[in-house]
Amino acid sequence: MQTALVLVHDADASRGHRLVGTLRPALEAQGLTVVVGTTVGDSPLLTDLPDPAALRTLVVMGSGAAAYDDTVPWLAAELAYLWRAVDAGTPVLGVCFGGQALSRVLGGVVAQAPAGEHGFLDVETADSALVPAGPWFEYHGDRFTVPPGAVEVARTDRAVQAFTAGPHLGVQFHPEIDPGAFSAWEETWELTGPPPPEAAALVPGLRREIGEREPEAAAACARLVEAFLDRADRVRPAEDETAA
Repeated sequence: MQTALVLVHDADASRGHRLVGTLRPALEAQGLTVVVGTTVGDSPLLTDLPDPAALRTLVVMGSGAAAYDDTVPWLAAELAYLWRAVDAGTPVLGVCFGGQALSRVLGGVVAQAPAGEHGFLDVETADSALVPAGPWFEYHGDRFTVPPGAVEVARTDRAVQAFTAGPHLGVQFHPEIDPGAFSAWEETWELTGPPPPEAAALVPGLRREIGEREPEAAAACARLVEAFLDRADRVRPAEDETAA
């Protein structure tokens, strides 16, 4: 099981691959083959998704959609696929929207946050080996709760930032951010409309800072992926023995 499926939320294949950002080299450094797929629209990436039980890990990326909005046409199918992965014990890494979707599948609540978070922020962490204090790149207006039975790992004063549930990890921030991923976001905004004014005003400064922090952000992403997969390997055998 050496395949990492990364689900993006863009029908354009070129943007979809860029949205993976530094997660691709981080996963490949762990010996995994990265496959990019989507549940969105009519896309070259939209193929029959593999049985999640056959994956080493499933990574669910960010989206401009809300994980609580059941009018989103592709959301039900994606939540069902995510549940299949959880049910199979395949480690899931949920990133921003992906973390919110993972929380929802596990019984948590996703809602609009009273105030969004944008930019590189430090977080309070209870497990610095898994999720260091940061800085991590934030760009979100929604937030999730810690699902029943899950463990809060990190937070800011505005939102939970990370939780674990079995071998799974949901994060509210964007460990994958690099200039290519951010440029893909900006192309999407040209099609769907700009982000809220308070966030749009920050974009030039954020673009510059992402470029300046690229090496350290990539290294942090690589450490997070390695720790996530290492923890998943340690947690899953114990669960298997309990089930037996």
